[in-house]
Amino acid sequence: MNAMQENPRSHCKADFTKCPVLRTIGRSRCSRGLVHVLLAIALAAPGTPLAPLTLTAQDTHDIVLSGGRVMDPETGLDAVRNVGIRGGEIVAVSEDPLTGEIVVDVTGLVVAPGFIDLHAHGQTNRANEFQARDGVTTALEMESGAASPAAFLARRGEGAILNYGATVSHMSVRAWAMPGRVAALERARAMLDSDPDAGLRELASAGAGGRYDPVAREDYPALQNALSRGLSEGALGIGMAHQYYPGASLEEILEVFKFAAEANTPIYTHVRDMKISAIQEVLANAVATGASLHIVHVNSSSLWNIEPILDLIGGVQSRGFDVTTEAYPYTAASTGLASAIFDAGWTENLRISYGDLQRQDTGERLTEQTFRSYREQGGTVIIHMMKDEWIREALGRDIVMVASDGMPYAPGAHPRSAGTFSRFLGRYVRDEGLMPLMDGLAKITIMPARRLEGMTDQAARKGRLHVGMDADITVFDPESIIDTATFEDNLSYSVGVVHVLVNGEFVVRDSENVDGAMPGRAIVGRMMSER
Repeated sequence: MNAMQENPRSHCKADFTKCPVLRTIGRSRCSRGLVHVLLAIALAAPGTPLAPLTLTAQDTHDIVLSGGRVMDPETGLDAVRNVGIRGGEIVAVSEDPLTGEIVVDVTGLVVAPGFIDLHAHGQTNRANEFQARDGVTTALEMESGAASPAAFLARRGEGAILNYGATVSHMSVRAWAMPGRVAALERARAMLDSDPDAGLRELASAGAGGRYDPVAREDYPALQNALSRGLSEGALGIGMAHQYYPGASLEEILEVFKFAAEANTPIYTHVRDMKISAIQEVLANAVATGASLHIVHVNSSSLWNIEPILDLIGGVQSRGFDVTTEAYPYTAASTGLASAIFDAGWTENLRISYGDLQRQDTGERLTEQTFRSYREQGGTVIIHMMKDEWIREALGRDIVMVASDGMPYAPGAHPRSAGTFSRFLGRYVRDEGLMPLMDGLAKITIMPARRLEGMTDQAARKGRLHVGMDADITVFDPESIIDTATFEDNLSYSVGVVHVLVNGEFVVRDSENVDGAMPGRAIVGRMMSER
């Protein structure tokens, strides 16, 4: 290596491999000026007087997190360190003291990579406030996806607390392959410029309107074109929640897997129903086509079949196929009451009764009479249908990461919208000892980051805490972190999350949301970046 060859990780031209001092500086991304000063010192003739060394402003960090227990699941580092942040990036993880414009003493607290939620339906800043207090720095809509990824990214890009991104919604765009629905879709797209929120709602509604309709074989090319458009707009994959649109045939779903494999893009799927065969459908498609697959909320998609289903997923993964899954740490699900999940036979399919449904708006448990009345009106319900032993089984498996399936912000919304990660770390990791803390952190940091890496280069700088990574950082008290939201009351903030930084800016400081902080950035798919 030439002594003046550019080292991209240090942003200066020097060979850091031949001098211990320069090696140390290089790892912390020193300023070019400081390197030149040290080179002058090293090369000066003996006895040559040197001018006093003056450090520049660049040698002072924007923020220093001092004296915390730094835990990085990628490298396994678990030690007291000082973390230096500059320009939205981690530039130092040091045993030695660091100087900074802001120095925050985090002694006794864990300093971890920011938590990544792959499954967050709450995509507003009000929802982000609760997510941030739960330690989340990146909240993605990967299951349902966006009917228009371009419009979704533009809307969130007006100012977001957390990092954001989405898949393209198979449910929505499949309507472009239904000739009778194209006119309604065109009208909805025309609304996007003048009223993005309304346009997105109309696009999603037009797609949902075709949920009982099949896509004809001759119209598969139109479906592929619609999916391609979404990917070119920055989608992070394909969201396929086909339990909500039973008109999608086995053949249509296989065709989407073929397309995904050819496009080298992942599928995030809510499977067809709660039977083992539904998992077998998507696993067989993934193995047959080579498509990358993520199965969402394996707990609520498996119920009493959780053990054999996890064995199926683990077996496929262990044989080298790119298949992953997630779970959330609550015994209830939540969805729209008008959805296809509540079509005829749902009580037998779910093995529950009307009284196991709780209306979000009022908190009331339903009866057969109120179920029929409210189903005509629509709205959201919480579905009490799981046992804690099933949750523990899922969370305890090495192959399962954690994601919230958090609902859009609303009074009475499912508590997972506010407390998923604190509940996981507080109840299941700390109190029940289901796994070591480092293993628990891996499920909410490095594992979801790696799930994303095949689709976006940005993911290689997330979910880790070492030099060169984005300064998405969660600082929490391992002794007190816990969720506080319940099924009976409105959403409430988790406790124990003390500081949260997104791209090097505080969004939570001293256990309070920071007013006006909107450092969130779009996480976009590589097909957009290649255009």
